Amino acid sequence: MTANVFRYSCRVTYAQCTVGNHIYYARYLDILEAARGEFARSLGMPLGVLQEQDTIFPVIGVEISYKSPARYDDVLITEVWVAECGGVRISFGQRILKEDGTVVIEAVTKHVCTTREEKPKRVPKEIAEKLRVGTG
Repeated sequence: MTANVFRYSCRVTYAQCTVGNHIYYARYLDILEAARGEFARSLGMPLGVLQEQDTIFPVIGVEISYKSPARYDDVLITEVWVAECGGVRISFGQRILKEDGTVVIEAVTKHVCTTREEKPKRVPKEIAEKLRVGTG
């Protein structure tokens, strides 16, 4: 993990949980997406604005390791950092933790930079620079 880590906090909703009172495994993808969106916003590049500028970052791969369950009403902290940024590709490392520091999941999401018509393009220089600087 790099020194530049963005942190996003959320509370587990009842709708995210199974009858067994743990987050349904696929719902973690929604939390990871929300954290990446807030990370982009924190760098001054909301995803909606980038889309208007004909730049999107579709997910092309996800790796998740489930470590421990999160349950209804837990407060979760999602950490996001840039793992790779070059050419047309960006990868984000992410972890979701409980408030006590227990790791819930570890993940990597892999993205490609494209136009809205899904034609690959290099990550624009100004975006790459912001991602390399990140937040501290």
